[in-house]
Amino acid sequence: MWERVSGPGPEPEPVHEPAHATQPPTAHAPTGAAPVQEPTAPEPHVQQPVAPQRPVQQPPVQELAVQQTPVQQPPAQEPAAQQRPVQQPPVQEPTVQQQPVQQPVAQQQPVQDQAPAAPADSPAPGSVFTPRERPAAPAPEPSLEAVRASASSATPASPDAILIRRTMTEIEPVADKVTSYFYALLFVQYPDLRALFPASMDTQRDRLFKALLTAAQHVDDADVLTAYLANLGRGHRKYGTVPDHYPAVGECLLAALGRYATSSWGPETEAAWVRAYTAISQIMIDAASADEAVAPAWWHAEVVSHELRTPDIAVVTVRPDQPYPFLAGQYTSVETPWWPRVWRHYSFASAPRSDGLLSFHVKAVPAGWVSNAMVHRARPGDVIRLGAPGGSMTVDHTTRSGLLCVGGGTGIAPLKALVEDVAEHGIHRPVEVFYGARSDHDLYDLDTMLQLEKTHPWLSVRPVVATGPAARGGTSSETGQLPDAVRQYGPFREYDAYLSGPPGLIRSGVDALVGAGVPADRIRHDSVEELVAAGD
Repeated sequence: MWERVSGPGPEPEPVHEPAHATQPPTAHAPTGAAPVQEPTAPEPHVQQPVAPQRPVQQPPVQELAVQQTPVQQPPAQEPAAQQRPVQQPPVQEPTVQQQPVQQPVAQQQPVQDQAPAAPADSPAPGSVFTPRERPAAPAPEPSLEAVRASASSATPASPDAILIRRTMTEIEPVADKVTSYFYALLFVQYPDLRALFPASMDTQRDRLFKALLTAAQHVDDADVLTAYLANLGRGHRKYGTVPDHYPAVGECLLAALGRYATSSWGPETEAAWVRAYTAISQIMIDAASADEAVAPAWWHAEVVSHELRTPDIAVVTVRPDQPYPFLAGQYTSVETPWWPRVWRHYSFASAPRSDGLLSFHVKAVPAGWVSNAMVHRARPGDVIRLGAPGGSMTVDHTTRSGLLCVGGGTGIAPLKALVEDVAEHGIHRPVEVFYGARSDHDLYDLDTMLQLEKTHPWLSVRPVVATGPAARGGTSSETGQLPDAVRQYGPFREYDAYLSGPPGLIRSGVDALVGAGVPADRIRHDSVEELVAAGD
């Protein structure tokens, strides 16, 4: 149910299969999704929580008074569902062996026949995928890292924040046990919610819990927290999340914390968590209700072009069935008809286009459910689903600062979009692109970047390969590690820096950029933790 904010990249996933591996699923089968037999492999993290040695008497959990704020809807819209009060029974210890978790599988609707694919540069006459006028793009939202960073500015901390942070400190050494207990309790007491989650919980199990805990820990910074949670609330519409689900999650959250935070837990601490969770859930509910009036929960998008650049990298272009607003540098979540309820994040590989088409660079990774489907199975005419756009790696067009773009592998996709965005806005500012890969063969989009360099005199492209001879073309070509190449051409004190690629590159790249003179507050990248959580 909780979404990761991420960028593109490889998606290491469980060997027993689905992928960029597991956004929480939708409550309803996607329209046009083919019937799929869900994997039946056991879920070690969810169905095997650490069993207590003896029954533990849980204190009654305070009722989470989450109320949905009425939102004015247009006459054609149905009013958002009213939240019903949730009676919270005393928490029972989940015993999976005696009370197995039911895993209902959502009924899938048969795939509707699609019209023959139209050329990538022109919509099919009369098609529902004909692009319409593009709506205004949403403002980029803060990442989890921005939420965490904001905590230091909240001084002094409120009494609730102090109590919450004490709980966080106590449960940190046993975070895996707390997470497993939380999910076991949720699925035992509310088995219907299991259908909202994908078959494999290996990645998803951490994402929801971490998002909740991080938000509660930084409850003092209302502005940053509201922007972050509002985006989560909007994004969770695609999973089928409704207001009634929030009290159930809150009840199990408090029960898990109360069981493991034995030293810090008490009536005052519990009350602080109730207040924090009530505020968190209300922000998400209100944002989802407001978004319902102006945007769909998801977009269907028809594949119009599929180009295999290497044996495991494809450039996939799709046409959404409705106008899709986004900003260059952002990403979206993707679900394929072959793996319902499994979502992965991919960055847009171009700036918004007048024809409404969207492109993604996808690398197939071992056991990657979505990535392998997109690279090896998707063909023109297939229909995928897209979630709402996310990410804050966007260009500030109110300044003339130079752009320093560092991308590895398919991380070049959002950087290419940023270059196009700068060109479209007509402000000629220096843009330095360092494009890294293992070898010259892996620089699959170098020709495109070199063509952009020829067209725009303010752009410099520097290919960097780890092994083998230096790549051809570009302002300069280097052999070695990408961060070392960036340091060599510094300093870049007057530049805004953008990093895109796998988590290891992000971590080493930040150090390299700081070493090259870029102020830390001018370095933009998708959250490293969220990249890891999403399998990027």
